[in-house]
Amino acid sequence: MKPGWEMVIGLEVHCELKTATKLFCGCPNMFGDEPNTNVCPVCLGLPGSLPVLNQKAVELAMAIGTALDCEIRSSTFHRKNYFYPDQAKDYQISQYDEPINVNGHLDLPDGTQVGIERAHMEEDTGKTSHSGISGRIHGAAYSLVDYNRSGVPLVEIVSAPDMRSSAQARAYATELRAVLVASGASDGKMEEGSMRVDANVSVRRSSDDPFGTRCEIKNLNSVRSLGRAIEFEAERQIVLIESGERVVQQTRHWDEDAGRTVTLRSKEDAYDYRYFLEPDLVPLVPDAEWIGAVADTLGLMPAKRRSRLIELLEDAGGVTDAQVDQVATVVDLGLDELVIAAAAGGVASSLALTRTANEAATDADRARRLDPVSYTALLTMEAGGSLSATQAKAVLADLLVAGGGDPAAIAKAKGFEVMSEDSLTSVIADAVAAHPDEWARYCEGGEKGDKLAGFFTGLVMKATRGQANGKAVAAELHRLRA
Repeated sequence: MKPGWEMVIGLEVHCELKTATKLFCGCPNMFGDEPNTNVCPVCLGLPGSLPVLNQKAVELAMAIGTALDCEIRSSTFHRKNYFYPDQAKDYQISQYDEPINVNGHLDLPDGTQVGIERAHMEEDTGKTSHSGISGRIHGAAYSLVDYNRSGVPLVEIVSAPDMRSSAQARAYATELRAVLVASGASDGKMEEGSMRVDANVSVRRSSDDPFGTRCEIKNLNSVRSLGRAIEFEAERQIVLIESGERVVQQTRHWDEDAGRTVTLRSKEDAYDYRYFLEPDLVPLVPDAEWIGAVADTLGLMPAKRRSRLIELLEDAGGVTDAQVDQVATVVDLGLDELVIAAAAGGVASSLALTRTANEAATDADRARRLDPVSYTALLTMEAGGSLSATQAKAVLADLLVAGGGDPAAIAKAKGFEVMSEDSLTSVIADAVAAHPDEWARYCEGGEKGDKLAGFFTGLVMKATRGQANGKAVAAELHRLRA
């Protein structure tokens, strides 16, 4: 970002809800099916068809509102009128001036709080595919329309313009996706279109100036693209202003290959859509009991789950930057309950976190189904010296495949036995004798000496085929040096 300028960013995120059927009909809500097979008169907008609101979709929308600390209100549905081939009715049923969720917020990991203006319900459109290399309508010989997605339930989450950098926007999208997945409302798969991000970007010279003219960048399908698009668009607007031109409010498309935004159309205002109340749907009025019942189904959100892991580490003596990253990984993959269970079983929280973030995370789907009792027993064996780190990792691989089991029995079947103290001392002595120069530098201490500790540990592990306990090796090396 050029010095002397400030970005102002707001995001509009569309997330598809994890329902079995569409928002107003009984057609399957299923990604990847044969085109135009999940359709009926309602989602095709045929004359005489009537919408019936999906109760589960409403509950998932309220779950999102609860997770984002929104007020859940009575709401109405409107017809948003516009023509596009993938909208068969020539209008979209959406919520307009009375949305179901308002006035919430999302806390980012860096402590920034981003306001949530609204999170309203609407139906998705179909999908148009344009022939040709660019994939855009311009220059395409023909276009194909798949209505399977038409009518799929969406919640559009509109943030306040509270973000001031592309990094904050990426963090917001990442955290919001984690909340959507944790709430069970959406699978958050950007690559499948389950979550799509539009970015409203403007620039100004200082925080005391009014907001500049914003441009909206549509349908960004990855967090990386979001950051790149925002950076380019901000620089484009700065160049225009500094050259004496003005920014025109418009909708723009992000060209990933070219690394730039291009004009799609002039920005529409609400009156362009000629909103009016949907005559075939009554107002939606959730009572306190229903709202409470939905809230009771929600578990801890990602921020709270990260906090409890950090607290475990702090209680054990402090938290490193690397551990903060491990905590984020474990929570994002939904593996934090394994760490909590192991710590509750007496395993050091640092060991439980490290093994979960590194080894268990490589097969997260299986790790989420792993029996916590078996996992705790394995880490207890490693911590007690019954298994080396290498052996524990090998046993864990078998536990993941089986979903659990007896780690002691697996270790015995693999022939893993604890090395006697005499045997370990002998192997270390041989490694030292074979590398006198390296041993001399290790004994000198300092940074080079510390690095050579790993060198000697590696030699011992190779000689013992991973059976040596790393802590015991380190202790013996330290004793010999002293």
